Amino acid sequence: MNKYVFFRSKKLKETFAVINLLSIIICSIIVIIVFSEKAVNSGFLKLQELGIVTLSMICTTILVLVYVLWTYFSKRSDDDKSVIKRYIEVSFFLVIYSVLILLTGKHESSYKFIYLFSIISSTIRFGMKLGMIVASASSAFILVIDLISQPFNTVNKHFETDLILAGVFVLTAWLLGYYVKTEEEYSDKLLALVNKDELTDLYNYRYFQESLSEAILKAGKSNLPVSLLMVDIDNFKRYNEIYGYSAGDKALRDISNVLSSNLGDEHVASRINGEDFIIILFGMDEEHAKQKAEEIRKTIAGMYFYGTEDNPAGKLTVSIGISTFPTIAKTKDELINSAGDALYRAKFLNKNRVEVYYSILEDLKQEIEEEHIDLISSLKTLISVINARDYYTYAHTERVVMYCKLLGEKLRLSDNDMKTLIYAAYLHDIGKIEIDPDVLNKAVALNDEEWEMLKKHPENGAAILSTVDSLKNVIPVILHHHERFDGKGYPAGLKGEETPYLARILAVADSFDAITSNRPYRKAKTYSEAISELVKNCYTQFDPRIVEVFIDVLKTLNPELAQEEMELLV
Repeated sequence: MNKYVFFRSKKLKETFAVINLLSIIICSIIVIIVFSEKAVNSGFLKLQELGIVTLSMICTTILVLVYVLWTYFSKRSDDDKSVIKRYIEVSFFLVIYSVLILLTGKHESSYKFIYLFSIISSTIRFGMKLGMIVASASSAFILVIDLISQPFNTVNKHFETDLILAGVFVLTAWLLGYYVKTEEEYSDKLLALVNKDELTDLYNYRYFQESLSEAILKAGKSNLPVSLLMVDIDNFKRYNEIYGYSAGDKALRDISNVLSSNLGDEHVASRINGEDFIIILFGMDEEHAKQKAEEIRKTIAGMYFYGTEDNPAGKLTVSIGISTFPTIAKTKDELINSAGDALYRAKFLNKNRVEVYYSILEDLKQEIEEEHIDLISSLKTLISVINARDYYTYAHTERVVMYCKLLGEKLRLSDNDMKTLIYAAYLHDIGKIEIDPDVLNKAVALNDEEWEMLKKHPENGAAILSTVDSLKNVIPVILHHHERFDGKGYPAGLKGEETPYLARILAVADSFDAITSNRPYRKAKTYSEAISELVKNCYTQFDPRIVEVFIDVLKTLNPELAQEEMELLV
């Protein structure tokens, strides 16, 4: 529920709860006044009248307590849409008002207008339909009382007067209901402008954030999962450039229709920017979310889009990343970040695929000796601390491990070297735990002092791990992963092959991901641009042999990369 809608509903409930309580008290006061006047007029307080006054006070107390408890538990259950509850509450007050009229003179009662309390409150809160029902029931009651309380052979002035009052009841409900309906429609249109993406009619990023917070809160209370599908259209920028924005907009609308189709009220599909979408699947676990994602992917891959017959792939496709709360992610931010990481993996691994998030750490746990499990868990805790201070480090670490694993396999590293490289990749930024978070997350380029502080993180990391004998082979890789091939790196200024081989591998993977990642002070470059950057800095920053092999890895995994970019080493 939108915050505005929720706030409005909450305020209405609170306001009318107070009004309803006051109406109960007013009814009691009227009864007390009426019977007190009778007692005064008769010259003494009759036992019957004393009993009615006393009973009125007791009933008022009971009714107030009942309504307070009813309001409290209704608020806790958050079930304002329950039709049964609406009718129970409305009937409760209609009975109270009807008893008041019977006690204060029946057809001669001067308090028949009291029904307006219920007519107005029910119409504003629940709409014209219920308001008209209440108005009709109230009118019928007072008119029937008039008819049965006076002989049919006499002029029934009360009936004539109350017929007008009944008309006022019905007219009030109709006019007020029409106004409420118009106001709600207008509010809905305004909310649509605020919450909806104009082009696709999907929800926007702001609404997604609100909905995800509500979904996670609700899921935590009901012990249900929440899955997140992060969807990106493959090569959409190129499609726009070739076929124009008109064709691109139509493609976006068509794909949006696929994403939003067959989604219940509990699920939310949003467009968060250009070609990126997110779907919240409430109550859907990882396996069913994956099935849904595959269904979406296959449907879009099978659709025709203008000009796709001329595309190298012959179609327009999407990549989808999945994460699930609470099995994978424990918080809202973790859910978004892990789904984003899964999407990155899907796009990196040749696109048009669905990837469920998993941590490289889980692979490590399966590969390492039993005695190191506790160590890895401890290091994971340290990494989590860094994640909380600098999300880039977390996502970056996961991707660098993936690159190193692929690169190590291509370089045919030994099992021991591969394990050392993977450990180093996972822990290479652990020294950032001692860096000021303001420096890590600074939105502009660092000054000289801040840069010198950041350059300490390899030494910090080496110091943190220096007491762990089982990781002694990892320390040199971490310590020297920012050395340069020309000797102008840090911390030791090692040159060429003076830098440990595994550290040179890590340097390429680390730099490639840094180039292709958004930073607060710099927009991410494309794979092709990043490859050009690597090639440009061969022999100066990077080992040319490792760069060449890494490009071969990228070429294998991403055949759509421009051939001229891939041939820069030739």
